[in-house]
Amino acid sequence: MEQLHWLAVVRHGLSTGNVTAQDAETSGAESIDIPERDADVPLAPAGREQAEAVGRFLAADPPDLAVVSPYLRTRQTAEIALGGSGVPVLVDERLRDRELGVLDLLTARGVQARLPDEARRRERLGKFYYRPPGGESWADVLLRLRALLREIREDHPGGRVVLFAHEATVLMVRYLAEGLSEAELMDLAHRSAIANCSISTWRRDDGRLVPELFNAVDHLHRHDAPPTRQEDVNAEPV
Repeated sequence: MEQLHWLAVVRHGLSTGNVTAQDAETSGAESIDIPERDADVPLAPAGREQAEAVGRFLAADPPDLAVVSPYLRTRQTAEIALGGSGVPVLVDERLRDRELGVLDLLTARGVQARLPDEARRRERLGKFYYRPPGGESWADVLLRLRALLREIREDHPGGRVVLFAHEATVLMVRYLAEGLSEAELMDLAHRSAIANCSISTWRRDDGRLVPELFNAVDHLHRHDAPPTRQEDVNAEPV
């Protein structure tokens, strides 16, 4: 099967939920007071500036297709970045963020205090396979990403495709594109703070996708949109 010529993943810009989650974590709160559904959380003003910087990066060599998570913050990022470019956009629910189930809106402290049995089960199973009640494991998310990427390869052979998605998507696409092991993925997740509106890319070489950029934020600095650090804004307590 022919590979894509070029694949990129853009994490959405800084959202209002990211800001609220940061405040909750730093204040020692057990819960995160976000009024919207996760799917309806919008970009913060800084996130819109970050999305504009992504647009300038992509304008230098536009993709053939953009595939976007249905969540509002990712759709807004894509709309700003691709506005007026004429790049076709597909919204696909398989790119949605990981569903946290009973852990939703809890800080790391909140999980330990309110759901100690789940905290112990998560520690025993590990992040890759742990599935919170009503939610998804990383392995669950990988199943839907595998299906999506297979369809993209089949429908757009030799194409240039950009995905607008979420922090975990960046790591999991790297796992799939580069054939990483569970241990390698977990090590990467432990030491990599995926920035809002960072860009990660892979380019076809000798019949396979090879890494080109990972978690790149130079475009943000060039256009006066400083990146936010994922460890400051991560709303996921695992």
